[in-house]
Amino acid sequence: MMLKSVTESFAKVIHGLQVGHLADRVIQRSKRMILDTLGVGILGTSTDVFHKASKYSKIYSSHLSSTVWGRPDLRIPPTYAAFVNGVAIHSMDFDDTWHPATHPSGAVLPVLVALSEALPRSSKCSGLDLLLAFNVGIEVQGRLMHFSKEANNIPKRFHPPSVVGTLGSAAATSKLLGLSMTKCQEALAIAVSLAGAPMANAATQTKPLHIGNAARHGMEAAFLAMLGLQGNKQVLDMEAGFGAFYANYSPKVLPNLDSHTWLLDQQDVAFKRFPAHLATHWVADAAASVRKHLVRGRALPPFDSIERIVLRIPDVPYVNRPSPDSEHEARHSFQYVACAMLLDGGITVPSFHKLQINRPQVRKLLHKVELEHPQDNLPSFNTMYCEMSVTLSDGATFTESSDTFYGHWRKPLSQKDLQEKFRSNASGTLSCDTVERLIEIVANLEDLEDCSALTTLLKGPSPPETISKFI
Repeated sequence: MMLKSVTESFAKVIHGLQVGHLADRVIQRSKRMILDTLGVGILGTSTDVFHKASKYSKIYSSHLSSTVWGRPDLRIPPTYAAFVNGVAIHSMDFDDTWHPATHPSGAVLPVLVALSEALPRSSKCSGLDLLLAFNVGIEVQGRLMHFSKEANNIPKRFHPPSVVGTLGSAAATSKLLGLSMTKCQEALAIAVSLAGAPMANAATQTKPLHIGNAARHGMEAAFLAMLGLQGNKQVLDMEAGFGAFYANYSPKVLPNLDSHTWLLDQQDVAFKRFPAHLATHWVADAAASVRKHLVRGRALPPFDSIERIVLRIPDVPYVNRPSPDSEHEARHSFQYVACAMLLDGGITVPSFHKLQINRPQVRKLLHKVELEHPQDNLPSFNTMYCEMSVTLSDGATFTESSDTFYGHWRKPLSQKDLQEKFRSNASGTLSCDTVERLIEIVANLEDLEDCSALTTLLKGPSPPETISKFI
C-alpha cells in the first residue's frame, strides 16, 4: 500500500504497532520512565499549583471517573484526572527530559492510567497494553521533533511538551482505545489545533499546565475523532499545519512497520536528581567540583571572601534569572543553582523553598555571578557544557567544568538510584508498603494482567493533610 502523506504514515504506525514490536531495551527504558514519572507526579500533589488545578477540575462531573494520584477522596473524569496528574508531574520541573528537547512521559502516562481505570471491566488493560500505548505516545513525539533542526535546541518560542506532547497523548489514547487508522489520523489532526503554549510562561505556576493540557487535549482529540469529528488529513505534511510550530519544518514519511525501529531504543532520556530546569544540572555538577576546592583543609569555607563567580554556559534567556523571587524562578535560574550548590553542597526539593531562596548569604552571592556564553557552547541538551570559575578576594581562582552530569542519557541513573528517587518522592504521600509494591509492579509491568492493580495502589491513602483543607 502506497502511503499518500506523512500524516497517513503516522496513523499507520499508531494503528499498526503491536506488542511484538517492542524491543527489550525499549521496555526496560520505558519502565524506568514510568516509575520516575509516577514518583514526581505523586510528589507534585503537595504543590500549590496542583491544588489550584485540582480544585478547578472538581467543577466537572461525569459517570466515568479516574483517580488523582495519592488522593483517594478525589475522583474526576478521565480527561481532568489526566490534566491534574499531568500538572503534578511538571509542577516542580522534576520530570524526565529527552533529546530533541521535551518532557516526553508527563503528557502520556497520566492519560493511560486514567483511561485504564475508566475502561469497562470487559475491556481491561494489561501492563503490556499500557507499555505499548505509552511507547507509541513517546515515539510519535520523538519522530515529530526530528522533523525540525530547531527542535534540537533548547526552545525559544513554544514549550515542546505542549506541542509534541499533545500529539503523543492523542496517539497513546488512540492506541489504547483501538481506534482505526482513519480515526488515528483524525485524532492527530484535531490534536494539532489543541496544541501549543509560549515559553513566556516558563518559571511561573502556569508552565506545569502545559503538560496537564497536553495530556487532556490529546485525550479529547482522540475522543472527538472516535465520535467522527474530522480535521485536515494532511496536517503533519503542511507548513500551515504542524509546521506552524517550527520555522524549518521538514516532515518525512515514516518507515514501514516491518522495518520499524524505536527512537527510545536509540536515545535514552535524562532523569533529574533535583527539581529544576535540565540546563541547571550542568551548573550544579560544575559547582560541586569547585566547592571541593573551597572546603578542602579549611575549618570554615571562604564563602564570604568570594569576589566573583563566572558561569560559561549556553545563552538560554529564560534560565538566566539573576535574582529569582519564587520557587519557579529559582528552578529556572543558572545563578541560583550555582549559589545553592556552592553554599550547601547539594540540591534537594527543599532547596527551592522560599526561605532557602531568600537567605541573606544566597542573595549576597547572587550579586557576584556573571554569565558568559562561549560560541562553541550551543543551547542543546546533547552538547552543552558548563565551566565555572570562582575567584576569591586573595586572587585565588578555581575552575571546573561539566559536560555530562549524573542522570544525563550519557551517564544514566542506576536502577538503584532511580528507585531511591521514587521512594523519596512517593513516601510523603503513600505508605512504605505501597511504595515498594509500586516499584515491584512497574518492574514487572509486562507481566501484569490487569492495570487496576496499579491504579488501586495510586489512590493513596492520603497523608493527614487532605485536600479538603485547600477547598
